[in-house]
Amino acid sequence: MNILVLNGPNINLLGIREPAIYGSENYDELCRRVNAHAAEKGIGCQILQSNHEGDLVDMIQRAFFDKVDGLVFNPGAY
Repeated sequence: MNILVLNGPNINLLGIREPAIYGSENYDELCRRVNAHAAEKGIGCQILQSNHEGDLVDMIQRAFFDKVDGLVFNPGAY
């Protein structure tokens, strides 16, 4: 099984932007945790992020052609 985790605008600023609200864990650490959990479960995982709506749409459409089994989308600032 292969999944795509897609993060939208401002998620790349985790740990920097308003840490009192969103926490101090940065985006790289979040990605490491997601990848470690997926590996533990035997799931292939690709994590992508963009601040641009068109890029996000392109990534979603590409997932179909890449035969991704599932997609998790955190739209972030949308």
